[in-house]
Amino acid sequence: MPALRLYRLYLSRERNYVRALNNMLGFIPNNLTLYKLAFRHKSVAPQLKEGLKNSNERLEFLGDAVLGAVVGELLFKKYPFRDEGFLTEMRSKIVNRMHLNQLARKIGIGDMMDYDTRMINNPAKQGSLMGDAFEALIGAIYLDKGYAFTKKFILNRIIKAHVDIDALEQTETNFKSKLIEWCQRHGKEVLFELMPNEEGSKSKLFTVKVFVDNEECGTGQDFTKKNAEKIAAERACELLNI
Repeated sequence: MPALRLYRLYLSRERNYVRALNNMLGFIPNNLTLYKLAFRHKSVAPQLKEGLKNSNERLEFLGDAVLGAVVGELLFKKYPFRDEGFLTEMRSKIVNRMHLNQLARKIGIGDMMDYDTRMINNPAKQGSLMGDAFEALIGAIYLDKGYAFTKKFILNRIIKAHVDIDALEQTETNFKSKLIEWCQRHGKEVLFELMPNEEGSKSKLFTVKVFVDNEECGTGQDFTKKNAEKIAAERACELLNI
């Protein structure tokens, strides 16, 4: 083992944190600052200029893109004769927030998180906290180690160890139907509303908001209205703990 890694594991001031990361991830990070940021929720993040908080949200954005690319390539190769709709649905089953929350707990992200502990007793406020941190972690690994390393980590340490793709293929994850059925059982009104793009915007994304009893519960964006509704419904299911 290189001297620098030995130093980080046994002699550095951060050795306990490095060991915890090594146990969880299977490797010794180079830039610890990235990983600390990945686990920092906005509820405890310091304020930066222009209202921006020094939280894991930017890393989450990056990690979402990297994770989507790796999973998309995996599915493209695994199912050479299935159409785009099937591949999109399968990718959603793997990277939707509920599943990412589960994966985050399995690998121990909860023990590393830095967030307002008052959220513990409020499942609605917790929402996708763990899943968001999972994506932020992928973003941190990408910046720290590069794409090839991150791809190998996702495939071997996450997919192969914790995801049964063949079993997922048989499961139904229609969040819109789940939300509508839940609202019907509880006598609540649900409404999906397509939002107009900002004036002058050239974005081709559809933005859909879902309201339950006139309260906004989720927002989704995608290049099709149908998928935007699915994403919004997924966010609502997380918020309502369905």
